[in-house]
Amino acid sequence: MKRLVLLSAICLACSAGAMGQTLGYVLSSQPVVFTMPEHPQHASQTPLAPEQSLLEHSEPVWGHGERPLWEFMPEPPFVCLGDVARSLRQEHATAKKATRVWSNEE
Repeated sequence: MKRLVLLSAICLACSAGAMGQTLGYVLSSQPVVFTMPEHPQHASQTPLAPEQSLLEHSEPVWGHGERPLWEFMPEPPFVCLGDVARSLRQEHATAKKATRVWSNEE
């Protein structure tokens, strides 16, 4: 009984798809020639716009006696990647281990 219902559902779905293809757009036998649209205005040379200053109403700023911030900041200590890996391995070895092990077996 289950197979019959499944088979009828599949047949119904296939027939609906076939009907959707045939009832939609129907192709005609007349060829359609594709033509590109034409643009009569072509590129031509024109003079450039006059030069404009981007700094119209600004004045130059000069600082006296100021030092950049990078001179005051200490450089971070360089630690090679191998030393970082060794320290992480040591932390992992000395870390507290679990006392109980749970297993979800049914």
